Amino acid sequence: MVTPGQIEQYIKSGLECELVEVRGDGHHFEAVIVSSLFRGKSRVQQHQLVYSALGERMREEVHALSMKTYTPEDWAARCR
Repeated sequence: MVTPGQIEQYIKSGLECELVEVRGDGHHFEAVIVSSLFRGKSRVQQHQLVYSALGERMREEVHALSMKTYTPEDWAARCR
């Protein structure tokens, strides 16, 4: 069974990120991902970048992933 920590590492190894936080129970996961690569991209395009970073793991190991993606600027504004 895959762990939240493993998913964090998968994302970090495939996508340049400022922040990755993953929570979950081994079957369903929630992620917050902050990356400058998200600038100028739609939410769908941002999620596609994350799915690309996860690659085949998305089909084989990760069955449900809910994510919130932010640019560093959006994340900073959210945390004020």
